[in-house]
Amino acid sequence: MEIWKTLAKELALEMPPFLKVESHTVLLPDGRIIENWPWIICPDFVNVVAITEAEKYLIFRQTKYSVHGTSLAPVGGFIEPGEAPLVAAKRELLEEMGYEAHLWESMGKFAVDGNRGNGTAHFFLARGAHQVAAPITDDLERQELLLLSRAEVEAAVARGAFKVLPWQAIMALSLLRW
Repeated sequence: MEIWKTLAKELALEMPPFLKVESHTVLLPDGRIIENWPWIICPDFVNVVAITEAEKYLIFRQTKYSVHGTSLAPVGGFIEPGEAPLVAAKRELLEEMGYEAHLWESMGKFAVDGNRGNGTAHFFLARGAHQVAAPITDDLERQELLLLSRAEVEAAVARGAFKVLPWQAIMALSLLRW
């Protein structure tokens, strides 16, 4: 299969450090040209499913601006410029939860939006997690740390309690992997 080709890009909006929107001119494999194709540029991010030495899932209950009510969530955050995804995953687990883990497994790298960009998600499974520090709570969000059993996570995934798509996806994928 042939791929689409970018012929031109024009900056439409810039709100550093989290968002840039470009307007692309795109050449399709059949020769058609599409003008003003929106392309969203956001930093790549990590999500981590962390499981303790006692086989409990470390999960947040929290609120997010775009989510009605509360949601369950894995640990996660943006990858800093020049930072490797695994390094970012370990940093986020330590910063947000105060935990480190013995065993790390990549569960894949995924496009967030197949047509409009919007960053790349890097998913990790961290097992043997144990607390080594207090979490750093300088973020804008309120979070409650929960220790859930596998059965509780399965039930939460089944009812859609992880209300952000990457969170629901990584939790379902982790249940298949472990």
